[in-house]
Amino acid sequence: MAVKVRIPTPLQSLTNGEPEVRGRGSILREVLADLEAQFPGIRGRLYDEAGNLRRFVNLYVNDEDVRFLQGEDTAVGETDEISIIPAIAGGRAVDTTWR
Repeated sequence: MAVKVRIPTPLQSLTNGEPEVRGRGSILREVLADLEAQFPGIRGRLYDEAGNLRRFVNLYVNDEDVRFLQGEDTAVGETDEISIIPAIAGGRAVDTTWR
């Protein structure tokens, strides 16, 4: 089944400028893997070298933070909506991963 995924502006260069795409899978992990198959390079923006989600990447399913659900094993259905939200913080540190 295909699930709607909202793409933040910094990642839209990988999705041909599309702010919303569809990914296939029954759990979040599968949908994210499908996004990589469709849009090569997106995984590198979401995951670190060890294969963990980057700490500044927040994922929501229907406005619920997956950290408080089942993480990447959170079940999704075709009526659900996934949002990828980059964390926003002040300070001097700059992470160029999103560029």
